[in-house]
Amino acid sequence: MPRAFILLNVETGSEDEVLKELRKITGVEEAYVSYGVYDLVVRIRANTMEELKDTVTHKIRSIKQVRST
Repeated sequence: MPRAFILLNVETGSEDEVLKELRKITGVEEAYVSYGVYDLVVRIRANTMEELKDTVTHKIRSIKQVRST
């Protein structure tokens, strides 16, 4: 079962809103606000690497306020 840590940069002031959206995504095990270069840290899991890639590419990156992963 693949797992990954994803580091995100989001629009200024949208950290809490993005955090709520991330926690709704299937496969997100943990999500936290971070201070420093990255705004959020997320741990995800999936059944396959393809599913993991899909979660990052189509679910996390599609959140409006996410600038980069």
